[in-house]
Amino acid sequence: MYSDRKITTSTKGCSDKVKRLRELLQKSDVVLIGAGAGLSASAGFTYTGQRFEDNFPDFIKKYGFRDMYSGGFYPFESLEEYWAYWSRYVFINRYTDSGNGTYKRLLELVKGKNYFVLTTNVDHQFQKAGFDKDRLFCTQGDYGLFQCSGPCHKSTYDNETAIRDMTARQTDMKIPAELIPHCPMCGKPMTMNLRADDTFVQDKGWYQAGERYSDFIRRHKGLHILFLELGVGMNTPGIIKYPFWRMTAENPKAMYACVNLGEACAPTEIIDRSVCIHADIGEVLKQL
Repeated sequence: MYSDRKITTSTKGCSDKVKRLRELLQKSDVVLIGAGAGLSASAGFTYTGQRFEDNFPDFIKKYGFRDMYSGGFYPFESLEEYWAYWSRYVFINRYTDSGNGTYKRLLELVKGKNYFVLTTNVDHQFQKAGFDKDRLFCTQGDYGLFQCSGPCHKSTYDNETAIRDMTARQTDMKIPAELIPHCPMCGKPMTMNLRADDTFVQDKGWYQAGERYSDFIRRHKGLHILFLELGVGMNTPGIIKYPFWRMTAENPKAMYACVNLGEACAPTEIIDRSVCIHADIGEVLKQL
């Protein structure tokens, strides 16, 4: 719908835009949050720099990895090494409390409102901050879940105990062979429940969350609603960004707000009902 149209960004002062967003939040009883990787990065969950170097010095030395994310796609020579990397990866991003309070500040802004969260983030930070799990749709999976690598069936499995054991017992960039997780149905190695290809398992919980999201959209169609987009880039715009633009354009009572450092924009069709803030999300939430 918007691929061939000019994209416009706001030109007013940042303080004015933050004030405008504050007013929109105060007046909006219904808020749909769309959250991408930029929100977690602002919250302190960075995949590069010092945090990466402190946790993966051995893998960096051996393979020359430049960031956590790209290392996750490397064809490791053994499952023992694969799970040494991934258990460390999941442990620091899912089971270690190292956030800076950004998610909790966001919760305070929408607490008491009729809100829902659509997110591509897989780090469980919304749940850890106290967001209602029945108001969340995590479309791309969860670091806290395993699935069959086949997959031979459509179930997922909590992995906290296994991840903690792998992290604690790994040596020389390998875990003990007996800790390698295998599917309880077919015996194949397990893998992470993350959307990377067509083997991604959408389990019963995924479909239930998707239906709750669809129901939220249906119930508020044509009503006053704020579409609040936070840290969504252009890697997968079809999940959050484009639908938010389309739904705002189709509903004259809707407002659209985007906070994204260097990537805040809106199409010309809805720019008069948009607030685009080029700034760090965490700093904006503090001001709000």
